[in-house]
Amino acid sequence: MRFFRAAALAAFMVAPAIAQAQACGGNWQAFVNDMRGQAVRNGIPQNVADAFFGGLRQNQTVLSRDRAQGFFQRPFIEFSRALISQNRLDRARQLLSQQSGLFQRLQSQYGISPGVMLAFLAFETDFGAVQGDINTADALATLSHDCRRPELFRPQLLAMAELYRRGDLDPRTTQGAWAGEIGMVQMLPRDILELGVDADGNGHVDVRGSMADAVLTGAALLRHHGWRPNEPWLVEVSVPQGLDLRQTGLRTRMSVSDWARLGVQARGTSLPSGGLPASVILPQGRGGPAFMIFDNFRVLFEWNQSFTYVVTAAYFATRIEGAPVYDAGNPQPGLNQNQMVDLQRRLQARGFDVGGADGILGAGTRAAVQDVQAQLGLPADGWPTPDLLRRL
Repeated sequence: MRFFRAAALAAFMVAPAIAQAQACGGNWQAFVNDMRGQAVRNGIPQNVADAFFGGLRQNQTVLSRDRAQGFFQRPFIEFSRALISQNRLDRARQLLSQQSGLFQRLQSQYGISPGVMLAFLAFETDFGAVQGDINTADALATLSHDCRRPELFRPQLLAMAELYRRGDLDPRTTQGAWAGEIGMVQMLPRDILELGVDADGNGHVDVRGSMADAVLTGAALLRHHGWRPNEPWLVEVSVPQGLDLRQTGLRTRMSVSDWARLGVQARGTSLPSGGLPASVILPQGRGGPAFMIFDNFRVLFEWNQSFTYVVTAAYFATRIEGAPVYDAGNPQPGLNQNQMVDLQRRLQARGFDVGGADGILGAGTRAAVQDVQAQLGLPADGWPTPDLLRRL
């Protein structure tokens, strides 16, 4: 389950300009032959390239799923309750106990709290039990051929061919998510190729069958994108009446001490070190839950670009480690998908960049909502309501 993120890694030996220059769409076999030639030019032996690219098939299910990611349009409270269950919480804590050595290694080598990786294990594959049923090579080839985002997927397809050359996977039997992620924490081939950790020492990086390889390879990805060792990522807070809500949201950062002076208090715990830079977010506006987030929270967007998913995963990580259930409050009703599209179009007409009218309340739309709320003299909490839509 993934709201697809664009991997931002340097190519292992791929010339991106060459891979991206190939025309999208068109004749399927001509496209496959072009990609096979690119792989050979990158150093993959001809017989290996023939075996990898010879059996590729288009998958229309992949294209359908790429264009319909409606699950991520749910508001935070509904979304988090759908993903977080007592069973998942119990299983996470049980795994933490059973694999204590692995998670101690995660903490000592990478400075990442176990709850963070356990949250991704839970949400991505139910702790490795549900890793996807789509042939990965076919999925990557289909998305590489498609004209929507070929520049993102062609390097991934070539990276998978290199993993095949190394003997780390079989393209005919490797299955995963529709967007090409594989393994227990659902990683893309280039991530695995460049950052993979052979944690169990068997000579291969196996993120599908080895819990140790999956967890520490995921940790290497977070570290690569700037994870700050042994620092917090999120804590639930309460905000005082009268706080200028224009200060909330991802765009405003102040020290923890400054937030405390404004009356922001931790809920169920204490605030971290006063010098850390932090933001306060209100996923469903001033009537709903409130969280203080830190630099490590922002790193999680490299795993998944969905704001709602990242908040949910970050919160679940704290729950695994003992935080209380968040205070849901009493948020105002939000917008359905059609209303959200209408809102985004109206915001675009006013000159706001919301990243397209896709019906998803992402960071860009939240920032635009907050600005237009301030213009209209409304509480600028970034949460779009039917009343705001009527005013626009």
